Amino acid sequence: MAAAAATLSAPDAEKLSQLKSAVSGLGQISESEKNGFINLVSRYLSGEAQYVEWSKIQTPTDEIVVPYDSLAPTPDPATTKSLLDKLVVLKLNGGLGTTMGCTGPKSVIEVRDGLTFLDLIVIQIENLNTRYGSSVPLLLMNSFNTHDDTSKIVEKYANSNIEIHTFNQSQYPRLVVDDFTPLPCKGQTGKDGWYPPGHGDVFASLMNSGKLDALLSQGKEYVFVANSDNLGAIVDLKILNHLMTNKNEYCMEVTPKTLADVKGGTLISYEGKVQLLEIAQVPDEHVNEFKSIEKFKIFNTNNLWVNLKAIKRLVEAEALKMEIIPNPKEVDGIKVLQLETAAGAAIKFFDNAIGINVPRSRFLPVKATSDLLLVQSDLYTLEDGFVIRNKARTNPSNPSIELGPEFKKVGNFLNRFKSIPSIIELISLKVSGDVWFGAGITLKGKVTIAAKPGVKLDIPDGAVLENKEISGPEDL
Repeated sequence: MAAAAATLSAPDAEKLSQLKSAVSGLGQISESEKNGFINLVSRYLSGEAQYVEWSKIQTPTDEIVVPYDSLAPTPDPATTKSLLDKLVVLKLNGGLGTTMGCTGPKSVIEVRDGLTFLDLIVIQIENLNTRYGSSVPLLLMNSFNTHDDTSKIVEKYANSNIEIHTFNQSQYPRLVVDDFTPLPCKGQTGKDGWYPPGHGDVFASLMNSGKLDALLSQGKEYVFVANSDNLGAIVDLKILNHLMTNKNEYCMEVTPKTLADVKGGTLISYEGKVQLLEIAQVPDEHVNEFKSIEKFKIFNTNNLWVNLKAIKRLVEAEALKMEIIPNPKEVDGIKVLQLETAAGAAIKFFDNAIGINVPRSRFLPVKATSDLLLVQSDLYTLEDGFVIRNKARTNPSNPSIELGPEFKKVGNFLNRFKSIPSIIELISLKVSGDVWFGAGITLKGKVTIAAKPGVKLDIPDGAVLENKEISGPEDL
């Protein structure tokens, strides 16, 4: 910490010193959280270079970003059991469902057939453990926002054949921009005074919670980390086998970029190491090049496989200095700053790190009700907790769906569809205004439905809409 502080200007060193004494008086957080926070702020103030030298970027080879098709086939059941007994599944469960109009953890939104994200995750791991006689545990990394609710919810899985553990990621004070003091010191003692510092915090929190040492003592070797809302992030035995065989300490799953993913981080070779390049690090004059799907063909799915011993080694050495993502916010009219990090950026600190270019089916996030429409439709079926794409759809990419603000909240979305339409042959759907869908509707090709202001537009039961633009009942 002293080394980073040494590069600070006198005013910044003074700022940091005042911040330290303010933070030391915050009783709500642990010493390790206080140290982690001050460390992050110190690095931020020292202005560590965030940009990359564009001319040094190289496209990674197939040795660094391994094509999924080149992986060895799934091993025999006995080998599989021994692989699984060394695995832990960790889901990032700190997010709330607020953007979709829900209270509580996002992972308890019902996705399909009355089952939530968390139900599906538990069913998947139960099936693995039953099939192979293995003991893969599930870890949930909560934030202070989701901890209480999640603790209650996991009680319903008490009789499952999985050990479920929860732990909290760090809780850091929001920084008031004007005078660089922690917001809780300004009398903001509720949840609004604090923030979880991004999923890059997963490594330190795993260690600080005591979970890492407990897992190592049980002979666990790898953790598979993924967002709890990514329905495609299931345990893949071919990937696990490859990492064990080749002793890769870190693996990031990447997948081919489409025009919907142009802002996603990508893997590059940089100064002899594999590195994640995020849009925030790209010099302004190269942003369009970064967004092109010709030069940067892959993006990070945030499905990560990491060696547990390597995490311990690097956290203890304080070596995981991921790029800092400044996230400005406003709380009750006060401008505040959150400093965050992303887990994918840690790739450059691990030995023998690789990417694997996986099929798109491993990236199926539900970020909005438009995604919910996809996964609840006949485009997918549910088998053993896995969401499986319908082979009847010949187009490899999913339909593009844009729903207006009337559909943003899950409750409103569900009310406006008597049943989810058939979309096997849909290319795109745009809906705006006060639109209501009947039962048994089929959508094909390109469909645009735009109700005029003040007009309620009912799409009747059984309607088949193909390549249509509809703005009133007369167009049906």
